[in-house]
Amino acid sequence: MYELSKEFRFDAAHTLNRAIETESSRRIHGHTYHAEVTLAGTPDPASGMLVDLGYVRQAIDTLRAELDHHFLDEIPEIGPATLENLCAFIARRLTPALPALTRVSVERRASGDRCTLSLDR
Repeated sequence: MYELSKEFRFDAAHTLNRAIETESSRRIHGHTYHAEVTLAGTPDPASGMLVDLGYVRQAIDTLRAELDHHFLDEIPEIGPATLENLCAFIARRLTPALPALTRVSVERRASGDRCTLSLDR
């Protein structure tokens, strides 16, 4: 079993209603998010590739256009813009184009926060 990963980043703003650190979270603020998607499987014997990275980049570019420099509160399919919800949103968006997707991670490196969603495949 091979794993193939691709990282990408996007900048976005949001608000968040939470029980702690409420003052800064409720105001519009932004983050630079670093995401990583991982695909798993067996390489095609003819090409030697699990999946052509060109297809992975194409799917990510389409997704990134939905997120980069956007106000995440205006994307209803995300829900509250938590790291958990961003992982789930990315997985839902990429799975049709990348059925071998097995893991999605989203990180805010500036604050040291990271969430990983493992998909059952």
